[in-house]
Amino acid sequence: MHLLIAHETVYRYELPPTRSTQYLRLTPQSDARQRVLRWALGLPARASESRDAYGNVMHVLTLDRPGQEIHLQARGEVDTEDGPPRPDAQDQLPAPLFLRESPLTQPDAALREFVQRCTGAPGSLEPLAALHTLMQALGEHMPYTPGVTDAATPAAQAFASRLGVCQDHAQVFVTCARLLGLPARYVSGYLAADAEHVASHAWAEVRLPDPAGGWLGFDVSNQCLAGGRYVKLAIGADYLDACPVRGMRLGGGGEVLHTLVQVSLAGAAAQQQ
Repeated sequence: MHLLIAHETVYRYELPPTRSTQYLRLTPQSDARQRVLRWALGLPARASESRDAYGNVMHVLTLDRPGQEIHLQARGEVDTEDGPPRPDAQDQLPAPLFLRESPLTQPDAALREFVQRCTGAPGSLEPLAALHTLMQALGEHMPYTPGVTDAATPAAQAFASRLGVCQDHAQVFVTCARLLGLPARYVSGYLAADAEHVASHAWAEVRLPDPAGGWLGFDVSNQCLAGGRYVKLAIGADYLDACPVRGMRLGGGGEVLHTLVQVSLAGAAAQQQ
């Protein structure tokens, strides 16, 4: 699929900050599932480029006295793989790295009981069947509901609230998969879809064991596997590692963040909010 993507983030402040630093993971990379044809960032100043610990492309933008608004833009074209989703055996990092708990994916008793109830005794379900069962059960337990959680909400807290958005679904699913002994990671990116809850999206990837071994994407919010309508930006243990934009500032008073993402698929535009 040929996807055109435009992503704009605007920070507005009551008073101009003295200093602002933004960590941007807004640049996709070509891999077995996607090929980046063109990509550019529109930033208010020059940013340094590097790779983070997970291999994601990261830009660091530091502004002295940036004013009351900061505009960040990313635009480009990406070709994605058509056909049914399939595991990707490509590994840049050791899979066991994604078995460890992280600040936002620490399980509690309720999550452990949920996984056991859904999948039964260890080994009673094949890994792929267990993951599909978990995805369906989690979608029923946590209907997509904006405005209940935020970027700092841990998986256990979101699960207890029984509500959440794609980042919560991804983090809870990652936590559940790790409880099954399967490496799992958080993915940020884009989705071309008509559903009303589309945005700069998030889903989970789980490393299936051999012989079908490989990373396979699970989108709890849309109850499907991640296929050609998905463009990966970054991976990590949880949201904090992979979020597209994360920053800090000195001064500035109140802050309002506005994000708009537009994805065009084969001439048809889908607006994300």
